[in-house]
Parts: sequence; structure tokens; C-alpha cells
Amino acid sequence: MSKLLIVDDDPFFNKTLSNYLRRFDYNIDTATSAEEAIELLKEFTFDLVITDYRLPNMDGLQLVEKIKTEWNSPVILITNYSDIRTAVKSIKLGAFEFVSKPIIPEEFKIVIEKALDTPNTKTTTTNKNKTKASSDSSLSIVKGNTEKATELWSYAKQVAPTQMSVLITGESGTGKEYVAKYIHENSKRKDKPFVAIDCGALPESIASSELFGHVKGAFTGADRDKKGQFEYANGGTLFLDEIGNLSYESQVKLLRVLQERKIRRVGGNQEIDIDVRIIAATNENLDSAIAENEFRNDLYHRLNEFSLNIPSLKDRQEDLKEFVDYFIQEACEELDKEKVSIDNQVLEDLKSYDWPGNLRELKNLMKRAALLCQNGTIEHKHLPPSIFEKQEKEAKQVINSNDLKEVKEHHEREIILKCLEKNKFNKSKTAKELNIDRTTLYNKIKSLGLDV
Repeated sequence: MSKLLIVDDDPFFNKTLSNYLRRFDYNIDTATSAEEAIELLKEFTFDLVITDYRLPNMDGLQLVEKIKTEWNSPVILITNYSDIRTAVKSIKLGAFEFVSKPIIPEEFKIVIEKALDTPNTKTTTTNKNKTKASSDSSLSIVKGNTEKATELWSYAKQVAPTQMSVLITGESGTGKEYVAKYIHENSKRKDKPFVAIDCGALPESIASSELFGHVKGAFTGADRDKKGQFEYANGGTLFLDEIGNLSYESQVKLLRVLQERKIRRVGGNQEIDIDVRIIAATNENLDSAIAENEFRNDLYHRLNEFSLNIPSLKDRQEDLKEFVDYFIQEACEELDKEKVSIDNQVLEDLKSYDWPGNLRELKNLMKRAALLCQNGTIEHKHLPPSIFEKQEKEAKQVINSNDLKEVKEHHEREIILKCLEKNKFNKSKTAKELNIDRTTLYNKIKSLGLDV
């Protein structure tokens, strides 16, 4: 896991950027002054320093000079002031890159990756290897052992060495980017860039520039040539997340690029050859979007040479313990806490939750629970009450009920639902195990209001 230091006198900026970068498994420390940053640099080794130009007492250029002299860590300078003289001076002092605010998160992430991939010290190279190992470990968390999960990863492994475009579908938070990274890391392009971009965060006004780049003077504010994501990913893999949110105009341009394998920067005349494998992902129903003329059918078929669907967490409850254990361990390491475990009854109760946020929600909840846990065991009180509201409400209603029929139906419902889940919702197996015929099972499912 690469360790980054962010230096900015605006705490809100520090927090916002830190939260964004932690999504990609970076270990982040922050400082609000150059002096505070220097004290941290004396105590810890950082793979990259990101510093604002305008700092109290000592400016960013002075900090760059000190860092390059004493620690030789790569530095990215950021500022509100687009001053070309400052940019040139920062590069001469040894800064890896100069970036103007407001930064575009996806573009800034690419700059960070390039800085980390540029070997300038033995420390950087060593930590680069650690980052890759961490990435491999992170990919394992979404595998699981259910039939659906086994099938998913088997298909991903088979398609990885090919050049086929892949469309990954699944609910938000199921781990679509993890699957995309797995495909890339098991492909013939694994030593080339993996570039991810969130199409849902691309305003139409800058989409073409972000994807294909622009030349200096192409529009107001284009004060220098800029590469697009296709050029950054050249030779490797471009992951287009939430592809269903791409505007219709951008879809037309994307289709043309996929057909011709050439791009043209905004405002430019030169065609640039590109060799990029596309992996796209969406949590939307693209068939419906096509029917409503919101997504191009021809682009869909270009992207969907091979499709993978990631099951939701509620459909793979047998994997829940594996995910819970992993996220608890990860949280304890990040929070520098002794290892904690989870109460068995709490784990069982978690299986009744619908998990609308899927693995992302589970990861956040386990981190919260690990933080609050002080006695070595995660209990109900360490998790938000809303997680258990459904089962507690139902149990309370039954306990307080004098209606024998209601009590009987509640227990019947619980037994049938658990049996269905155990048999992966195979109704024939469930009926046989419950010692009833299929017709009776279907009638009970209907009368008890089971949504299966």
C-alpha cells in the first residue's frame, strides 16, 4: 500500500482528497503546514508528497526543494494560481508535476499513478512492489465460494488473456472495478497502464477533453496540451465505469474511436493511433436505455463482446463471513488496532439484512465497528441500529402477538426462507427438504409474501 502525504492549509480540501484516494487503497497522512509536513517526513517514509503552493510561513516551492534535497520523494505541486513561472520553477526544483486547482479527480489519480510508477529511489521501487501485492490481496476479497461467485471468477479468468471487450454489470458496490482490475492483471497487458474513469462524473462540457485530450487554445482555459485517458491507457486497459451515464454525443465519439482505433484531441487535427482494451461497467439496465433511445445499440454490442454479472451481496450470503473477516482484519490494520472478532449472533443477524450498498457498505460498517469495539468482540451496539430494525421489528410483533396464526406464519416464513437460501433458491430441493410437494411450496411462498 503506497503511503501519501497531502499538504494543504485547507482542512476541507485535505479531507476531500484523502477520502477520494483511500478508495484506491492509498495510505494517507495530511498536514496543514510545511512545518508539520517536515515533522512527518522525519518520522515516516512517504512514496509521494502532494503539496499546495500557497502555505503559511513556507511556500510549496521551498517545501519541494527541501523534500528533494533531504528525502528525494516524488512531489506533485497543486495551486489555485495558474502561474507558468511557478510551474517551470517547481519542475526545475524536482517536482514530478504541477497541477492547477480545481483538480479533476480521475485525471489527478492518473498523475499520482504515474508519479508512483516513476522509479527515482530504491524506496519508491520497493513500495511500488508492495502496492502491487496489496492490490492482488484486495482483489481476493470479492471472490467468495458460492456457485455464482465461482462461475464469475472462472469466466473472468478465461476472458482475461483475450483482447475481447468486456461489459460488467451489477449493483452499486458489488466490486465491478475489482473484477476489471483482475481481468487486466491476468491479461497480456498487465505490464501496461490500467486507467479507470467514472463516466457518471464526466460533465458533457469536458467529456471529450477527458477521454481524448485537447490541444493548447482549444477552448477557454486550455493553456497547454493535455493527454486524454485513451492516451494514458495506450497499450493497456481503459475501464469505463458507469458507462450508461455517458451522454449520447459522447457515445457517438466513443463508438467512432472503437471502430477506427484512432483519437483526435479536441481542437487538434492530428490523428493518434491507440491500442486500448475496453472494460465497461454499469449498474443500469442498458437494454431499457437502448429501448428508450438513451444508449446506442451499436455501441452496446461493441462493448459487450463478453459480459459478466456480479451477484449482489444479498444473493451470496454464504460468503458473508469471509467478507466480514477480511474487512475486519483490513480495518484493524488501518486503525492500528489489535485483532477483533465478531459475535456469532451478530453475524447471523447480518444475514437478514438486504445490503443495498453491497460490499462497499459492508466494508464501511466493519471499519466503523472495529473502531468502536473496545472489548475484542463486535456486538450489536457497534453497528447502526437500522441494520437490525427489520428483524427486531418482526420479532417484536410476533412476541407481542396473541394471534397463534401470525406466530405460526412468522416461523414458517423464517424456516422456508432459510431453506431456500441454503439450497440457492432451488425450489425442488427446498420442497424435498421440507417434506412438502412443489405446489404446496409455491402456494406458501405466495401466501407468506416471500419475494423469491
